[in-house]
Amino acid sequence: MKILVVDDEEDVRTLFQQRFRREIRAGEFDFAFSGSGEEALEFLKKQDLEAVLILSDINMPGMSGIELLRQIRSTSPSSPPTIMMITAYGDAQSYDQAMALGANDFLTKPIDFIELKQKLQSSL
Repeated sequence: MKILVVDDEEDVRTLFQQRFRREIRAGEFDFAFSGSGEEALEFLKKQDLEAVLILSDINMPGMSGIELLRQIRSTSPSSPPTIMMITAYGDAQSYDQAMALGANDFLTKPIDFIELKQKLQSSL
């Protein structure tokens, strides 16, 4: 499964590579990383929306994860990828807005990687 992780925190790549080392080696998950919403849109254009699943932080400089979600849902409504939003703030407003725009799931930081792994494996 191709997974695009969108987060402006630099340590996220290392964290995901460590936590999913076994699944990456087995070819179960193939992670790509973008540091911003704008970068994620460029990546998706080049991949022709190949990413099956997108994990996006909500609070990022420039384009927020909410705006990224809005743009992805508006440009590919017929076959949208699964999108899970991640935020350090578990507030109801962010949750409601993300779900209204078509997010498939909503996770709070710090990420429970056991729960995330189960969600990703059930999406296979």
